Amino acid sequence: MRQTAPVASPFLYFAGDRLSRAELTAACLDGDLVALDDAYMPADAIETPALRAGSLAPIVGETLAATHLSAAWVHGALPAPPARHTVQRAVPRRLSVVPDRRLVYRDLEVGQADLQRVGGVLVTTPARTLADLARVGDADHTTALRLLADADPDAVARAIAALEAGALPHKRAALVLLRSLQPAVRTT
Repeated sequence: MRQTAPVASPFLYFAGDRLSRAELTAACLDGDLVALDDAYMPADAIETPALRAGSLAPIVGETLAATHLSAAWVHGALPAPPARHTVQRAVPRRLSVVPDRRLVYRDLEVGQADLQRVGGVLVTTPARTLADLARVGDADHTTALRLLADADPDAVARAIAALEAGALPHKRAALVLLRSLQPAVRTT
């Protein structure tokens, strides 16, 4: 599923945009560029949340938002992008989505209060990302949860408050996990 990029960054290169894949690969071999997920960036640029999010622009577009492990990577909690990006509908209308094996698509709409624009791309807020990661509960999501909680301790309390206010699957286990992080976060 490839959509139009909402905002083009002058620091991101996509195959077929300004340069071909062969030219981008040659620039990587020369040490001028490095890969950033499906995009390329200058080797001397600092990898920021805006550049990470911008690299998702072709798959996220204006109608989807990066969530779960993808959002955790954008927020800096993971050193590398997940093998499959998780995206969720960010508009009220249902979408006709072409399946892509590199994506995990969730059709439930993410509320605007749980979204922020980073690098021109919609991404769930750190608090919403923590709540989503806690509800999955596997090892990868729990590791990302702990790293994101360390990076943004205030988001833990906001995630707990959001989970307490709504009815969601796996809410109880998620609350237990998030509450267990609160004392550890406060002491650091």
